[in-house]
Amino acid sequence: MAAARHKQTRDPKAHWLLLSLVLPVLFGALLFQGWTQNEVDGAKEKQDCTAPVPRAAADAGPVLSVRGDQVRSARMPAGTVALTYSGGPDPKWTPRLLALLARHDAHATFFVNGAKAAEHPDLVRKIRAQGHEIGSNTYTGADLGTASDVRRTLELRLTESALAGADGFTPSLLRMPLTTTVPTLCGAEWPAAQRASADGYLIVAADRAGRKPAQGAVRQFSQTSLAYRETEKLLADPYARRFATVSEGVGAAAPEAGQAPEVGQAPEAGQAAGGSGDGLRAAVMEPASTVERWLGAGLIRFQDLGRGFVSALTLVLTVAAALGLLRLAFLILFARLHVKRLERYRPGSPWLREIRDPVTVLVPAYNEEAGIGGTLRSLLASTHRQLQIIVIDDGSSDRTVEIAREYAARDPRVQVVRQPNAGKAAALNHGLTYARCPYVVMVDSDTVFEADAVERLVQPLAHPAVGAVSGNTKVGNRRRLLGRWQHLEYVFGFNLDRRMFEVLECMTTVPGAIGAFRLDALMGVGGLSEDTLAEDTDLTMALWRAGWRVVYEETAIAWTEVPTSLRQLWRQRYRWCYGTLQAMWKHRRAVFEVGPAGRFGRRGLSYLFLFQVVLPLLAPVIDVFMLYSALFAASPLKSMAMWLGFLAVQTGVAAYALRLDGERRRTLWALPFQLLVYRQLMYLVVIQSVVAFVGGSRLKWQRMHRSGTAAAAAQHIDTATDRPGLTATR
Repeated sequence: MAAARHKQTRDPKAHWLLLSLVLPVLFGALLFQGWTQNEVDGAKEKQDCTAPVPRAAADAGPVLSVRGDQVRSARMPAGTVALTYSGGPDPKWTPRLLALLARHDAHATFFVNGAKAAEHPDLVRKIRAQGHEIGSNTYTGADLGTASDVRRTLELRLTESALAGADGFTPSLLRMPLTTTVPTLCGAEWPAAQRASADGYLIVAADRAGRKPAQGAVRQFSQTSLAYRETEKLLADPYARRFATVSEGVGAAAPEAGQAPEVGQAPEAGQAAGGSGDGLRAAVMEPASTVERWLGAGLIRFQDLGRGFVSALTLVLTVAAALGLLRLAFLILFARLHVKRLERYRPGSPWLREIRDPVTVLVPAYNEEAGIGGTLRSLLASTHRQLQIIVIDDGSSDRTVEIAREYAARDPRVQVVRQPNAGKAAALNHGLTYARCPYVVMVDSDTVFEADAVERLVQPLAHPAVGAVSGNTKVGNRRRLLGRWQHLEYVFGFNLDRRMFEVLECMTTVPGAIGAFRLDALMGVGGLSEDTLAEDTDLTMALWRAGWRVVYEETAIAWTEVPTSLRQLWRQRYRWCYGTLQAMWKHRRAVFEVGPAGRFGRRGLSYLFLFQVVLPLLAPVIDVFMLYSALFAASPLKSMAMWLGFLAVQTGVAAYALRLDGERRRTLWALPFQLLVYRQLMYLVVIQSVVAFVGGSRLKWQRMHRSGTAAAAAQHIDTATDRPGLTATR
């Protein structure tokens, strides 16, 4: 029945398709946001000029059209001042400037950045509604003279699209970023101005600072407090009779829809070298087409997505980093407290007796011919001699039963029972019916016990409130990189967590590889449930809810064989994670209970939900954001330094965990690679498990292929004690 209950219907693959579609879109939005906010191939600072402007432009007016060697220009008429503002629109200063201009009935020209216009389309509409003119200051304000051809084109076209989406028009006036007067259009800026003119733009520079309003002038400001004060002074100048937009000043009012008026030489305007102002034509704010409006609206939405994503991820990353550091700090703190509290549950305490009672050992096995022999040999060599070892064969088709019976024939403490294949939980329940001892140890059939493991494991059960004890599982086959990563995970992750869980009285799992139980506690909760794939986690939670305490005995050591391929690892962790989710959901009401059950629910379940579900689900987008920060942050070295700092903290905690477990710290070299590769795999496992669980998919028990290397590997492990088989220290 268990096999039917956990029968797998179909692999939930739709979410991978969704993830493969969503992540590129989000990453694309991040890339676009990064490009609009940071220098990529366009400098944010003007380069030194390598050559002055051509002679034809030396005395040109500030409004230019440059076609090849031909320069046409115009100036403001006498007494007319064209106030121009570069950058923005700025949510703080643009409204203030608009209010100031309105009080003086003055018009101005705002050269906006397309990215800012897309961010504040309401300000674009407000500028136009008050009769002002809008030109382009490119999309990001990057230097067009040093930008690549692709970026130059994007800077202009995206600005046109943003303004079309914001208020339905496209500009024909352009202020070259990082330039002021005509002479600053030197070096690489001049060819860029030529290309912009060829695209139909009029280039608008500024007059030199010494030119008086009475002569007519184009004044250039940024949108700052200084610009506000300077504008106030200029508006009060008695020689400035008129404040007009650029197009009004050179003789063309803002055009009606579809018109393209000629911008002629204004009265009293100076004759520009290389030609008069006659012939300058511009549709200053030409209405955008319907398609251009749609594309512009899409651009604005896409930039909103990127900006919102960056803001959200900045918050998430900050919270995640804070929680991660807080977790590491708590792990260290509670590990220290755990070391100090060991004496309460250890032999030698004056108020605790030493357990010498017989112990039943349950060894469920399904096609475990490679490892069952090593497991039985290690158990029979135990210093705790009074053992009842029950091997429960779960319908094996290999030589598992034959090997187990050979040991049973040689030692009466070994007993072999059989059942049709029904799963691990059913096998353990079957074995419990044969148990004759007050204490039960459950062992995976690929696990090798140290000689004193059983004796040490059962001692905490002398405390009358303790119903179960978790042992210390170590990785035997750790010589290859994947094994080293799992070794670090077992020591740094699982074992440190268990130390903290014991102190907080919320142990979440007694591992199936090595765990001890009171027989009456097991019977009190009905044995092992077949409701989940994580029967060990489910049982541990049930014991808490029944009022029992669960502790950790780090000196009871067993060696296990971990997956040797990514496929095997995925299948194992998928089952673990999926089963844990099932157990969490099954025991969710523990959060509202009192006593040991309530402590476990509010501490243990909350911890699992936060650190083993929520944060792993956010991990892929956080990693994407970290890549974004490395590519586009103002200081990539700062982002790298933060990552290295976090790695250093993790390395320090991992080193402490290895010391507590008596392991050599030379394996720490694999930790950075674990964070870059192994961690990502584990996060994907969580995503797959959560989607499968929410979607109601049913999984079957997936057995890992065993090679029987745990026993051999355990004998050659170099530990800090240089003593194979005894690695835990206090």
